[in-house]
Amino acid sequence: MKPPKRLEPLIEDGLIDEVLRQLMSGKEATVYVVRCGDEVRCAKVYKEADKRSFRQSVDYTEGRRVKNSRQARAMQKGSKYGRQAQEEAWQSAEVDALFRLDAAGVRVPKPYNFHEGVLLMELVTDANGSAAPRLNDVEFTEAEALMHHQTLLREVVRMLSAGIVHGDLSEFNILLSHDGPVIIDLPQAVDAAGNNHASSMLERDVENLRNYFGRFAPQLLKTQYGKEIWALYAHGDLHPDVPLTGRFKEDHKPVDLKNVMRVIDDVRKEEAKKRERSAEAKERPS
Repeated sequence: MKPPKRLEPLIEDGLIDEVLRQLMSGKEATVYVVRCGDEVRCAKVYKEADKRSFRQSVDYTEGRRVKNSRQARAMQKGSKYGRQAQEEAWQSAEVDALFRLDAAGVRVPKPYNFHEGVLLMELVTDANGSAAPRLNDVEFTEAEALMHHQTLLREVVRMLSAGIVHGDLSEFNILLSHDGPVIIDLPQAVDAAGNNHASSMLERDVENLRNYFGRFAPQLLKTQYGKEIWALYAHGDLHPDVPLTGRFKEDHKPVDLKNVMRVIDDVRKEEAKKRERSAEAKERPS
């Protein structure tokens, strides 16, 4: 096929040899099957902000780092430069997440390069070598549903152990490859430690998996893996091989506000003392 304009720079730079076909066009990007030397890969071309339907939410972008304070100010003001910087940050979030998760052993498409707003990555295939289907296009037996559900819970745990929450996980962004599920579409991925909404997003991701596979294995609908996984993470007990039960007991003990305020007050006093000692040290003659 004739190469799309957005892929021409990659062809000129020798990163792509041939564009074979368009694989899909979604709310935020168009994906093409391309040939790179002897390998067939896919190229994800991100749509410009005004041409895609997915709207960035402050819930997702909270806690994300930017290159410098100038970018941060511009993004807050919503200037042309700020919007461009925000778009670059949105795209690079998926690239960064893919490299981090691939290094952590999470089942995601292997990323190869990010150039001129195009992400080159592995083409996930089925047993016949064709592009793998999404979960929502596949029917499962009860045993298959239970197996894939457990596999994906392990991937969610492995992701969170690497400090990342997908944020939009469902049957629509998981592919079923020849050797199991592969998680895709990560531009909205959030840093678990830096985003106040991470816990609710994690629980929603796991709930989506529960509800989907619960269509084939109804016993899953009573599980509470999301709350259990986050509680383990919050207490520092989460690791890729941690045993999961699917049960979670809510802690209904009232919060001791007086004790919380006392701790906060003690921290403030200690910080004040540190500042005083630092100021005294600066005033002493050398």
